[in-house]
Amino acid sequence: MLKWKNEILIGIIPALLLFGLYKGTEYLPVILIAVLLIVAFFVVRLQRSGDAIGATGGKSSHKVSEQKPSYLKFDQIGGQDQAKAELMEALDFLIKKEQIAKLGIRPIKGILLTGPPGTGKTLLAKASAHYTNAVFSAASGSEFVEMYVGVGASRIRDMFKQVRLKAQKENKQNAIIFIDEIDVIGGKREGGQQREYDQTLNQLLTEMDGIHTKEEPRILIIAATNRKEMLDSALLRPGRFDRHIEVDLPDKKGRLSILDIHARNKPLSENVNMELIAEQTFGFSGAQLESVLNEAAIYAMRSNADILTKDHLGLAIDKVMMGEKTDREANEEEKVRVAYHELGHAILAEVVRVGSVSQVSLCPRGKALGYVRHNPPADHYLYTKTYIEGQIMIALGGAAAEEIYYGARSTGSRNDFEKAMELVRLMVDSGLTELGIVDIQMVPKKQFMDVNHAILDELMGSTKKILETYMIVFEQSLDVLMKEETLSGEQFRMMMRQIAS
Repeated sequence: MLKWKNEILIGIIPALLLFGLYKGTEYLPVILIAVLLIVAFFVVRLQRSGDAIGATGGKSSHKVSEQKPSYLKFDQIGGQDQAKAELMEALDFLIKKEQIAKLGIRPIKGILLTGPPGTGKTLLAKASAHYTNAVFSAASGSEFVEMYVGVGASRIRDMFKQVRLKAQKENKQNAIIFIDEIDVIGGKREGGQQREYDQTLNQLLTEMDGIHTKEEPRILIIAATNRKEMLDSALLRPGRFDRHIEVDLPDKKGRLSILDIHARNKPLSENVNMELIAEQTFGFSGAQLESVLNEAAIYAMRSNADILTKDHLGLAIDKVMMGEKTDREANEEEKVRVAYHELGHAILAEVVRVGSVSQVSLCPRGKALGYVRHNPPADHYLYTKTYIEGQIMIALGGAAAEEIYYGARSTGSRNDFEKAMELVRLMVDSGLTELGIVDIQMVPKKQFMDVNHAILDELMGSTKKILETYMIVFEQSLDVLMKEETLSGEQFRMMMRQIAS
C-alpha cells in the first residue's frame, strides 16, 4: 500500500509543477527556500550524529582507548622496586577478597602514581592489569577536554560504562582504568565561573564515589601525574585516591637493572662495563636510559660496527645529556676562549672531588660550544654546606678562567651563573647561610640578593686563587684540546698529578 502511495505522490508533484508553469507561477523563491531548508536539515543531522559519536565513545578520535595489558609483568620493569612493592600490596586488595573481608578492610578505589616524566608510571599501570587479571582501559586527561560544556563529563560516564560491559563480556571480576596526565582534568577548582574542566572533574569524583565494595566488576582507578601539587584536594582525599605512590628517578642499582633489561636484544662488546654506565648516568630516568642504549646502537650502525662498544655508549650518554653534535664552527679565538672556560670547570672539579672528570671536549653539542663530562658521585641525598660551596665553585670555574686570561667574562657563563644561584637558593632554603632558618618566600628581595652576592663574590675569589696555581695545566691541556678537540679524564689527571708532585 505504501509503495502505491509513493508512486502516486511522485506522479502528482511533477504534474502540479507543469500546471503552475502553464499558469505563469514564479517558482524561483520557492526553490531557493526549499534548498535552504534541505541544507539546514542535513547540517543539523550531521551535528547531532557527531555529538552522539563523541558522547558515546564511538568512532570519534576522542574515544577512550581500550588496550590489552600486552602481558607486561612487574619483573620486566627495572629500577622501581619500592614503587612496585607498594603497588603490588595495594593490588592485593583486588585479588585477596576473602582476607580483606575477614579483616574488614575497605578496598582501595584509586592509586595515584607521581614522579618525573619517563620513570615508568604507565608501565606500572599496565603491569597492574596483568597482575590482577583485570580488564585494562587507558586514556589521557586531554581526551576529556572539550570546548563544549558537558562533553567531558559524558565521556567519563561512558568510559566507566564501557569498562563494566567489557569486564562482564570477558567474565572478569576486576577492571583497571588508567588516566595519564590527570592534572589536565583534576586541577584545583576555583571560585567563580563554572568551567568545562570542573564538570569533568565532578563527574569523575561521582563515579569514584559510586564504586562500592560488593559491586562487580570492581573498578580500580590508577592515575599518573608529575604535578601532584596542582591536583584538587577532593581527588587526593582517602576514599578516592587512597594510595599515593612516588615513582622517582632510579638509583644506581635501579639504573643497572634498567640498562640490563634494554641491553638484552643488543650485541655488546666485552669492554662494556654496565656498572660504569650506570654510574655515569646519575639522574637519568628509565626513558633516558633506554634512549642511551638505542642511540648507542645507532652510532654503531653509523660506524658499520657489529657490536656496541664503550665508545658508542659514551657518545650516546653525551647526546642524551646535551643533544646531537652540531655543525657550528667557532673561529680560532672563540675556540681558545671555550677551551680555557671548560678547563676552568675541569680543574675545579678535580680539586673538589678527585677523579670526577670523565672528558673535556670542544665538540659543539646542542647549544654548548664545549663541555666537561663528569663521573657522577655515589648516590646521596643529603648535602652539606661544604659540598654545595664546592659545586658552586665548579660552576664558577669557567667564568673565573676567562677573567684570568682575558680580564672579562663572556655570555658563555650564563647557564653556569643560573646553576650557581640555584645552589645559593638551596643554601638559603636549608638554613646554611647567615640568614639562619628562614622562609625564602618571606625574605625581602634586596636582602636575598645581598646574601647571594656575598656568597658568590667570596667563592669567585677562592676559585681564582685555586686556578692560578694550575696555570701550567691550562697551557699543557690547551695544546691537546686544540689539536684533538677532546681530552680524556685520565690524560687530564696525569697533568694535574704533575703539578701536585
